[in-house]
Amino acid sequence: MTMVRQTRQRQAVIEVLRASREHPDAAWIHGQVRGTLPSVSLGTVYRTLDALVRDGVVVTIERAGQATRYDYKHAGEDHHHAVCRSCGAIFDVDAGAVPSIPAAALPAGFQVTEVRLEFMGVCPGCAADHTPEG
Repeated sequence: MTMVRQTRQRQAVIEVLRASREHPDAAWIHGQVRGTLPSVSLGTVYRTLDALVRDGVVVTIERAGQATRYDYKHAGEDHHHAVCRSCGAIFDVDAGAVPSIPAAALPAGFQVTEVRLEFMGVCPGCAADHTPEG
């Protein structure tokens, strides 16, 4: 892991991500950062996010045809994600609630460096919207 140099822009992006539980995209992050750094460009926000992902501070949530979403890795809050296929909402799922995979299920000698698990489905709000009327 490389250490990301702390610039005002990077610190502002980190602060926005720390404060958000919404898994925002770069455009939303850019709008928030502009509140404190009005001259920051969208390109700078993208480069900053890329560096933070490389450093392991931020993870991406990617869906085909949609903007990449970002999630700050809060210390001590290991979690996975549940994604609604209907509205695109992303929910955190406590990693402790997910059964672990036995090492025997992995190829011999495989060294796990990261676990990313996503649950795909329909959120309660979308499911209620599509319930057949009786």
